[in-house]
Order: sequence, then structure tokens, then C-alpha cells
Amino acid sequence: MDFATTFKDKIFNTDSTHFAELALELFRHQAANVPIYTAYLQSISCQPNAVKHLEDIRFLPISFFKTHAINSANNFSFYFQSSGTTAVERSKHYVSDLMFYKKNAKHTFEQQYGLLKDFVVLALLPSYQDNPFSSLIYMVDDFMKQTGDDTSSYFQPRQAHEIEQAIIISQQRNKKILLIGVTYALLDLAAEVNWQHYPNLIVMETGGMKGRREELTRIEVHQALKLKLGVTSIHSEYGMTELLSQAYAKVDGNFECPPTMRVMTRELTDPFSWQKVGNTGGINIIDLANIDSCAFIETQDLGKLNNDSTFSVLGRIDHSEIRGCNLMIQ
Repeated sequence: MDFATTFKDKIFNTDSTHFAELALELFRHQAANVPIYTAYLQSISCQPNAVKHLEDIRFLPISFFKTHAINSANNFSFYFQSSGTTAVERSKHYVSDLMFYKKNAKHTFEQQYGLLKDFVVLALLPSYQDNPFSSLIYMVDDFMKQTGDDTSSYFQPRQAHEIEQAIIISQQRNKKILLIGVTYALLDLAAEVNWQHYPNLIVMETGGMKGRREELTRIEVHQALKLKLGVTSIHSEYGMTELLSQAYAKVDGNFECPPTMRVMTRELTDPFSWQKVGNTGGINIIDLANIDSCAFIETQDLGKLNNDSTFSVLGRIDHSEIRGCNLMIQ
């Protein structure tokens, strides 16, 4: 049995207490088998055999996903591509096992929210639907199939009446309802409606204004959405093209990592030094699901670790490009 197959079994049968052990095992494998990562570690004089703790790992700058095919298997069947315009170089994440991606995404969601078969999924993702290689669309498509419910569908913000009717019907059938949308589309919807309270409704923003609206703080966005969409809290999803795992926040943008993921924050003036809990820094991510690409990613997002083991996303590091993931300023 090859490394990837064995490792997939391990991450679905472990908990957070074994995370460091698995991460170091994957680091040693990728340091030897992912050519771009191998070359990067050599360029910064990192000796993989000397890495004994998570804090010793060196993270690959996320920009490499724009310029190189990062994959150890050399038999990838598909790639996810970031959103953006033709004027911006877009990231590609080459994926060897799409079934694993779907399994991991489903497992992560159901750990926090319950079985998808109990849900109806309504999606407001107009800009993402124009990207046939969007990992978010691929995930939401599968979530809709997993519900087994014909009411699950994509909508446009102007279809406010149709969306509310779908919510009412699903509520009457005692279904949980996930309304997931890119931030600007949810705000467009909120400008058209003033719904009553629907107790089974979860509204989840995926972030991203993409220049379509005046930039707002997360607090301002959530207040506006709660006021008009009849919910007491706004949930958030944090994911990106370069990750195969997602983090979810049920309140106040405090994201909880799944067992396959860990966030660390680095100092902005020294990428190899770590920030303390509560201090703002650059977000580094370990995603154990990135078995065939690179699991150790230095992002261009700003964030902080919280005392309750959650993390918050505070925006973008200066001069980095606007992206489609959860990037609103706190």
C-alpha cells in the first residue's frame, strides 16, 4: 500500500492529540517527494532530518501555487483554480484524488453541523459559478447531492422570493437549511428582504467582496445580514484553492480547525518566528489532507490565535492580491 493511501486512513481515524506526529510524518514524506518543496527547503538551508517539532517546519509560500505544479504523485486527474481575472495570475492546486476531497469536506462539515442528509443547501455563489475549477463550487455541488433533496439549488440575489419559498418549504419539512453565499451576494440579498426568524436557517458567508461593494468590517457585515435575514448569528467558512480542508466559524468569525488542519501565526518581519496567542501575524496552515501537494502553506492572510484554540482572520498582508476566500477586515 502506498504512502498516500495509508496516510488517508490515518487522518480519518485520529484526533487532535496525534496531529503533531502525523504532521511530522507527512513533512518528512513531502520534503523528499514534492520537488518544489524539496528545492525550497534546500534554498533556505532547512535540513528535514533536523525538524523534530511543528515549530521547526518551514512553510511553502502560497505564491508557488501560481507558478508551479505542486504534486508528488504525478498522476493528478484534476486541478482547482482560484477565482480572479485574466489580468491576475491564478493559483492551481493539482488534485490526485477527487473522491478523497469530497470525503474530507463532507466529514469536516458533518463533524460540526450534523448529517448532510438532514439539510437543504441553498447557494448564492454567482462569481464562483463562472469558474468551472472552483473548489468551493465542487464542494457545494457534492453537498447538494449528499442532501438527496431536490430543493437544494443555486440562486441569484435577485431571486429573493424563490429563496424564501425554499426556506419556508424546508422549514415545514423540519429540514435544516444552509444558505451559503459569497459575502457581496448575501449583502445584495439582504438589501431586498426583511425576513422573519426561521429557526432552522443557517446563513454562512464564504467571504470576499471582490471590489463589488465598499469594504466593510466583518462585524458590520454580520450585523447587516442578521438584521435582514432573520438569524441570530452568521456562520463563516474559511477555505482556499490551495487547501483541501475547511474551517468553520459559528459565531463572531472565530474559526475552529478540523482534525486535519492546524493554524499557526508567524511574525510579519520574520517568517521563521512565531507569534504568541492573541497577537496579529501572518497565517500559516498545516493541512494534512494536502497529501499529494504541500501540507505546509505560508498564506498572505493576517490573523490571530485565540485562547479557546480558535483563530480569527483579520485581513490581508499589505501588497498581497485580493482573493476569493474569507478576507474581510475585523
